[in-house]
Amino acid sequence: MDQLLLSMMPQAWREKMRKLPIDVIDQLEEIRVRKQQPIEFIYNNMSRFLTKEATLTAHPGKGWIPTIGDMEKMINLISQHSIYALEEELRRGYVTITGGHRIGITGKVVLEKGEIKTMRDISGLNIRIAKEMKGVSLPVLPYLIDKGQLLNTLIISPPQCGKTTLLRDLARVISYGNLHLSGKKVSIVDERSEIAACVRGVPQRDVGPRADILDACPKAEGIMMLIRSMSPDVIIADEIGRPEDVAAIQEALNAGVCIMTSVHGASLADINRRPTLSRMIGQGMFQRYIILGRSKGVGTVEGIFNDQCLRLQEEASVS
Repeated sequence: MDQLLLSMMPQAWREKMRKLPIDVIDQLEEIRVRKQQPIEFIYNNMSRFLTKEATLTAHPGKGWIPTIGDMEKMINLISQHSIYALEEELRRGYVTITGGHRIGITGKVVLEKGEIKTMRDISGLNIRIAKEMKGVSLPVLPYLIDKGQLLNTLIISPPQCGKTTLLRDLARVISYGNLHLSGKKVSIVDERSEIAACVRGVPQRDVGPRADILDACPKAEGIMMLIRSMSPDVIIADEIGRPEDVAAIQEALNAGVCIMTSVHGASLADINRRPTLSRMIGQGMFQRYIILGRSKGVGTVEGIFNDQCLRLQEEASVS
């Protein structure tokens, strides 16, 4: 496990984490910490709880419950002993730390004039383990190019099936260039700081030498800003779905900028039931659709489809 991430945990947690099997550590997706509840590990499509003996159990009642003071210690370590330094992150509900790991935060929300000002009485942390899987986009990339031009692409999957990992690797490969295409200018609207995972302006993930990043910026506004200011060849953004996203993507397409993005969903039929996305599909805004799932493990490409929703590729694992 990332030593910096370990260093942000109280000593008692670190000692137990170091005793876990290496294959569990390698597959960890999330560590969930809740006040007065056992620490939960999410990996390989399973949920397990840490015991006092540093083993794992499926039974919450057998799990080890850290002290309230332990959680406060971790929050202090994350904030470098200045919770006020995290005011913006608390307002957003997450903080990205060095290494690209994202820590979701829950607690009592403080409102001011109807808007979220900050959060206090922290009650839970969700540590999402960042994983960089270089090369996962290479099997699908040939399907996303026609006559040397990148095709507008929508990646569809349920949560935690590899959408962001695939987008990140597409950004990296397109930015560097490879045998299929020369290096392109890639602009990333990283609304949730998950694609490039910037910390103080420095990407914690390799998104290539030609990548420009708008960090923590709403997608629609970010897409318009990048069109005006960065002359991108490709814009990459995660998790579209709002009406304003449609207008911004249409502007990008009108400007001749390729769009690669993602959306939550199980299938083309699933997203076609949502009015905003159905409109985008009906207008032919995307030329390729990639469906990801878990049938052969996280990141399985369940199919690639063209703009007529006709299948181009059978399932294959890219992770």
